[in-house]
Amino acid sequence: MQPSLLATSDPALLDDLRRLAAAAGVEVETATDAAGALRRWTGPPLVLVGADLAAELAHLAPARRPAAHLVTWGTPGEPAYRDAVAVGVESVLGLPDAAPRVTELLTDVGEGGSTPGVVVGTLGGSGGAGATTFACALGQVAARSGRALVVDADPLGPGVDRVLGLDGVEGFRWDALARTTGRLSGRALREALPRRGGLGVLGWYAGSTHPLQPGAVREVVSAARRGHDTVVVDLPRSLDGLPGSITDEVLPRCDQVLVVVRPDVAGVSSAARLCARLPDRDRVGLVVRGRGITASEVAAVCGVPVVAAVPSQRGLHESIDLGLGPVRSPRCHLGRAAAAVLERLAIAGPSASVVAA
Repeated sequence: MQPSLLATSDPALLDDLRRLAAAAGVEVETATDAAGALRRWTGPPLVLVGADLAAELAHLAPARRPAAHLVTWGTPGEPAYRDAVAVGVESVLGLPDAAPRVTELLTDVGEGGSTPGVVVGTLGGSGGAGATTFACALGQVAARSGRALVVDADPLGPGVDRVLGLDGVEGFRWDALARTTGRLSGRALREALPRRGGLGVLGWYAGSTHPLQPGAVREVVSAARRGHDTVVVDLPRSLDGLPGSITDEVLPRCDQVLVVVRPDVAGVSSAARLCARLPDRDRVGLVVRGRGITASEVAAVCGVPVVAAVPSQRGLHESIDLGLGPVRSPRCHLGRAAAAVLERLAIAGPSASVVAA
């Protein structure tokens, strides 16, 4: 695998990025001008562009590529974001505050060289919407073709391990990982968790009272992405807007955020308020569960596209009670909707069109 590319003419920034790369155990090469960065632009697995070269590089119109980020000192200002859009990078990172994120990006590259998995977050648009059930359905379907993990980030939810029938399987729960510090191996995490076939879960011990720490969640999600093809995170509904909250940590790391909606007046109204508070709404989609208000009307009220409409599924509670999970058959409503959502995400990313199960 080629080394990652550090493109900057700022000696202090270059020294700091080299230090972070050394801590992550990653080899890097450097380019101190825009022309040199352009020559090596498409090959490296990760490119970090200094703000000092961004405007010059934008004039050279580099091809769009994944895993490219702009790095600056302090809090990024409007010029940095304008340059980021012009260059086509994924994010703007301000040091020293963003040092943990830069280290995470470098660590992801350094572990195995494999393509990182897709991360999908699920949120209930209202109480009882069935976000946990749909998260588990996504995990079951994803596990048919690769390694999948369902992460339970909602301590007050029903428990993804119980919904999937894995609550009696030995393995680590959040209690054992809540105080995690430093780098966590993707393979070690995968092998430590309860699993059945290609599907693993990270849940809670019964009666657990340990609060999640944002740093631990950040490292677990990063390691999960390195060790799995698909990671589904069942998120708590509460959005307190406080920096460093669990939801604040996870949402920026999601490739797709799914808000599960009950298609009645109360459910749609609640979901609309939730969607209005979500960042990066171009990565947000709605999953409508049940009959009622039409999908097009739900999308209009929430201002977010519907990516799946799922009719009520007969025998769902019985299937869960038997330990079979929500997808008892590939042809059931939840199974078909989950498969369609995962397929569209893999092929085209977030989509505004409706998938009817």
